This record gives sequence, C-alpha cells and structure tokens, in this order.
Amino acid sequence: MNIAVIQYNAGNIRSVAFALERLGVNYIVTDQPEEILKADKVIFPGVGEARSTMSYLKEKKLDQLIIALRQPVLGICLGMQLLCRHSEENNTPCLGVFDVSVKKFVSTPQSKVPHMGWNALTNVGDWLASSITEKQVYFVHSYYVPINPFTTATTIYTVPFSAALRKNNFYGVQFHPEKSAETGEMILKNFLHSSL
Repeated sequence: MNIAVIQYNAGNIRSVAFALERLGVNYIVTDQPEEILKADKVIFPGVGEARSTMSYLKEKKLDQLIIALRQPVLGICLGMQLLCRHSEENNTPCLGVFDVSVKKFVSTPQSKVPHMGWNALTNVGDWLASSITEKQVYFVHSYYVPINPFTTATTIYTVPFSAALRKNNFYGVQFHPEKSAETGEMILKNFLHSSL
C-alpha cells in the first residue's frame, strides 16, 4: 500500500509521517499531482490557518485535484475543516466536499480557546471501530465543525461538535490521531484498512 501525504504549509506533516513509519506503511510527502493521483490512499493533514492554506492549494492547483480524488482521503484537523464548504477563520471559502460551515469556538471563563487537550469520542459509527467509543484522543483547535449528517463521532467543548466525518471516499478527524497514542494508532489503521 502506498500513501500520499499532501505537502503544504501545515505544521503536523512530520508527526503524521512518523506515525506512518511506526505502522510500517510506505508513504511519500508530496504536492505533486501525479504522485497523489497514483497513491492507494491520501492523507490531508493540517495545523495552520485556513485562508493561507487555501491560497497555497489553489496556487498548486491542488484544490480541484483533492475534490476529484476517488481513493480514500483522510483530512486531519485543518485538513478536515478545509474539506468543508466554508470556514469562519478569515471568512474562507473551502473545498466543499462536506456541505457544512466551520465555526469558531466562543471563549468562556470555563472553556478557553483554543481547545487543547484530551476528549472522549462518543456516538462513534461508520469507519471508526465501536471499540474506540469513550476513548480519549488529542485535540488542538480554535474552530469546529457542527454536528451534521456526515458526522461519524462527536465530542464536546463548549458545544457538542463533530470529532469525525465521512462522505463516500472522504474521511475526516478533528483530533490528531498521530498524537493520540494507541487509540490514534487504531484509528489510522482503521483508515488504512478501510474500503469504499
């Protein structure tokens, strides 16, 4: 199995690559369309800012490439958010795979933004194994995807929100599986062994 990790101005590409190495998976980090197209599966990671990332994707003509992919694609954190229609982060139009808008958390005295830390997954379904329900995974983000018809796992921080999404061959997780210890490793394996 060959995995393409999409290269762009994201902050967690190396940690995703290390996680794949621990799993013994062949991968390439690339922004070359031909390499992405021939991969068995594609990972779209992300720690960064929505507008500048979308500008980079458009400059490299990766925006249209990503939405046209037919193999399984996993968006992580910002990568998942960019698969949505729109982000409140700098009023950014995104890729539109998931027809939902990304919202900004409202800070409260009890719940500061960004959300950083471990949360349990609930209402787990579809491609995520039921055995990970209530397992803790690691989040760090200021924006969230509301619960919607594509939601495959939820959690709560100030409000309930989507911890994972799925539509056809597109998968997404708001948390960082590469930083979520054994549970994160199991989730990456679920994706790597998933079929359409």
